[in-house]
Amino acid sequence: MSKTISAGRTPKIIIESIGGDLSLVGWEGDEILLKADEEEMRVSQDGDTVNVFCSDDLSLRVPKAASIFIGKIGGDASIRSLMGDIELKEISGDLSLRDVNSVAIETVHADFSLRGARGHLFIKSANSDVSIRDVDGNVTLETVADDLALRDVRGNVSAKVAEDVVMYLNPQAGNTYSVTAGDDILLVMPPKANATLTLNADDINIEWKGIEDEEDATSRVVTLGDGSATITLNAGGDIRVSNQADAGESAEDFGNFAGIGMDWSGFGDRISRRVDQATQRAQRKIEEAARRIEQKTRDVERRAGRGKGFLEVGRWNWDFAPKGVPMPNKTQASDEERLAILKMLQEKKITAEDADKLLSALEGGS
Repeated sequence: MSKTISAGRTPKIIIESIGGDLSLVGWEGDEILLKADEEEMRVSQDGDTVNVFCSDDLSLRVPKAASIFIGKIGGDASIRSLMGDIELKEISGDLSLRDVNSVAIETVHADFSLRGARGHLFIKSANSDVSIRDVDGNVTLETVADDLALRDVRGNVSAKVAEDVVMYLNPQAGNTYSVTAGDDILLVMPPKANATLTLNADDINIEWKGIEDEEDATSRVVTLGDGSATITLNAGGDIRVSNQADAGESAEDFGNFAGIGMDWSGFGDRISRRVDQATQRAQRKIEEAARRIEQKTRDVERRAGRGKGFLEVGRWNWDFAPKGVPMPNKTQASDEERLAILKMLQEKKITAEDADKLLSALEGGS
């Protein structure tokens, strides 16, 4: 089902909960376009504020300047091309953001990817890998449970990471960059970088012209250029600082970076594709089941000698005549057959009580 709402060029969209996947894209239009199963979605409006609830997958097209608040997402999400702020409480699956403004997230349980943000990024808790690239504002990551890959952040950086960190930075004068990692840290900067580095680790390796190596040192303070940016790195494993742009390509030779997957440029695109593919699969599944149900219904109507209350779906034969409770002929049922029962209920071919009995029988109940 598609639904169109007019709420101005700067609407506030409150998504209470999404049971499945979310696709959210900003566009130049003034209207909000929602696509979801009609039975699964509820929408209400109060002026420029729109409230949405969906128990399954949801696709949204909104004005670019819309501000977004999301309570909970049960699946994956892809969000792109928004100038308004985004606030998200919790997402169970992967999250991909592209070309957005400021973002605040409380909890993301799977992988997170951001490419292109004009504002700030705040994440309280990320329970898997995090990939961040091209951010104009500050980046604050209170907890990252796995690895962090970070590149081209022009604001301040504060991050606490349980495992490995890879950072490509061009430090800005007056900015502070503070990163703590449970394992290894790789920092890559331009040869003319200006920064004061305070480093603490099991082993420190600085590959920089004019900087001598200090064997067995576990703590160092190093000034590069005029030292106008402040960088503090604390690692439970090793720290490597380099001005070689291809340092990340050989990261597996240093520390424990094999698991971080250095080619992370397409990471968010893969998440977006997974969201789109899941939505398309669900839609195809519903359409295919509907077609088969139609065909089965026509076949039943053509057959002679069978009562009006009889319907055959797949491997199951149901009799809705008053004489008794329907019983399956076999002990297994497919998702298609469950969809068929729900479809019959929706089309009022059976009652809610009949549907409950059928579903109970499918699950092995009495």
